[in-house]
Amino acid sequence: MTKIKTKSVGKRTGLVAAQGHAVLTDLVALKAMTVPELREKWAGIFDAPAPNTSRQNLELRLGYRIQELALGGIGRDTRRTLDALAAEVASGEPGQMVSDPRRPMPGTKLVREWNGVEHTVTVLTKGFEWQGRRYKSLSGAARAITGANWNGWKFFGFTPRPRISK
Repeated sequence: MTKIKTKSVGKRTGLVAAQGHAVLTDLVALKAMTVPELREKWAGIFDAPAPNTSRQNLELRLGYRIQELALGGIGRDTRRTLDALAAEVASGEPGQMVSDPRRPMPGTKLVREWNGVEHTVTVLTKGFEWQGRRYKSLSGAARAITGANWNGWKFFGFTPRPRISK
């Protein structure tokens, strides 16, 4: 006969499980609510009138907020990262958060033969240059060369970033 080892569950683990169950119950209840009930729930949670939006959006945002209140929101470091990313996207200038690690150093010459003609694209600080014209993306330059939509990285032979398996 084999013995089975059991692990005792502390008060904290039981509390988290109960809290998780309560959150799950609240989330399931959202699906059964009418739109006026969702709006009422919104007013109770956010202390503000619900936005004029779809039922699905109300459910998603209420569901996120319910989980956030019960289980905690995103951490300070994550918030800073998201704020920095949003600032870069809003400015339209790629910075450390948005820049593509495949991107070569400014001044690099990318050479590709297409239909028997050698084409050279120069990497700029902001964009790319081909035949004296500037392009925001490498795909734009590849489109100008070929007349078709291309992934610029593939057109110039860059390999995809290796996937990190978890």
